[in-house]
Amino acid sequence: MSNSASRDARKKKKGATAPTIAKGPLIAAGVGFALLFAGFVAFTESKAPPPPSAIGGPFQLTAQDGRAVDDKEMLGKPHLVFFGYTHCADICHTTLFEMSEILRTMGPKANIGALFVTVDPERDTPEILKDYLSNFDPRIIGLTGARAALEPMLKEYRIYWKKTPVANDDYAVDHTTAVYLMDKNGHFVNAFNVSRKPADAARELEKYL
Repeated sequence: MSNSASRDARKKKKGATAPTIAKGPLIAAGVGFALLFAGFVAFTESKAPPPPSAIGGPFQLTAQDGRAVDDKEMLGKPHLVFFGYTHCADICHTTLFEMSEILRTMGPKANIGALFVTVDPERDTPEILKDYLSNFDPRIIGLTGARAALEPMLKEYRIYWKKTPVANDDYAVDHTTAVYLMDKNGHFVNAFNVSRKPADAARELEKYL
């Protein structure tokens, strides 16, 4: 190769530029992605929150004074619902005491209700419930009935229960210990913490009056 040809080749190599990339399509793609992402965020934020768990439903049982009580009687006032039994070792008595302290703090004129529903209707007759609940706030209604009448309510409120044998051919009942807060319309609000200062719990309940 001649010297002049070599110089020409070197000039071409030196003067060569990197291949250009079309920026227009890239910018358009970026803008499109940004708009898509913004739309997705707006859509997800605007969606309504999922409905609360389906807890609660109709019931018809017998109160500690022998009268029939159904879910309609509780309409018009927020109310607490607790499931337990009178032979319970300690948790039921403690929970009912805490519920009573909250109701007492709210005062006798507060339009608030409470239910204590037995998971042991074979032993918890209305008479037994009446004697047991005499130790607590009179606004707490005890409910019992035939097992067949009680079972639908246990399912509606998602209550676990199981008899476990103990000494002397007796039995205890393992059960859900949550206290449910229902609103004026009988709709589930949340699991309500009664194991705090009664004044704090009362203030929260007052929001639903």
